[in-house]
Amino acid sequence: MSVEGFFESLGEAFGSVLRFIVEGLSGFFGMLGSAVGSFIDGMSKALGVTPSLLSIGVLLLGLWLLYLAVRAFIKRSIIAGLIWTVLGLWLLSGLIS
Repeated sequence: MSVEGFFESLGEAFGSVLRFIVEGLSGFFGMLGSAVGSFIDGMSKALGVTPSLLSIGVLLLGLWLLYLAVRAFIKRSIIAGLIWTVLGLWLLSGLIS
């Protein structure tokens, strides 16, 4: 009888600890998701674009093209750098305007 009571109280204690951990992580990830959402909303307002997944993807692609341009200029490849710069700026100007 006392052994069953011991395991029952042990299970309740373990369940309480597990519930505390899950609720804490849920709150943390909820705040993190809210912060990311607010960041994307603020960035899209500043750029004048809609906060959709497609426009964020196009923005990242344009920034990646500009990164490739910088890398090409560092490697002293002027023609490739100019091509990547024109492509990146063309994509970003189409997104922002």
